[in-house]
Amino acid sequence: MKKTYTAKQVDIKRKWYIADAKGKVLGRLAAKIASILRGKHKPIFTPHVDTGDGVIVINASLIKVTGRKLKQKVYRRYSGYPGGLREVALEDLLAKHPTTVIHLAVERMLPGGPLGRDMIKKLKVFAGEKHNLTGAKPLVLEA
Repeated sequence: MKKTYTAKQVDIKRKWYIADAKGKVLGRLAAKIASILRGKHKPIFTPHVDTGDGVIVINASLIKVTGRKLKQKVYRRYSGYPGGLREVALEDLLAKHPTTVIHLAVERMLPGGPLGRDMIKKLKVFAGEKHNLTGAKPLVLEA
């Protein structure tokens, strides 16, 4: 009788990857990063266990979007109070907070709930070339 493999905490070996967002398309890069954070690139992948690796993203301000998304895409959040709907265009958000754009794109590709919250903690995004995680010895992510 065959049994389904379930990853245990002792089996999980975590690595760090570094992704350069310069000239990359936002959605494609976010999908690759979400897959790494989730652990789908590993043979020990288990859907209900966080088997993923960490990802460092640099040059977030130089990300590319296709079509007319810069003008048309709108990020919304609602406080729950009357008149509490806030909207900001992708173009404005990319100019003020480029790290938020990548963070939101990846976060929305991960599962909701406690598992997704644990996975998104392993994502570090930097607007420029420099990052402070050199001690992690990240491997280059080909995306």
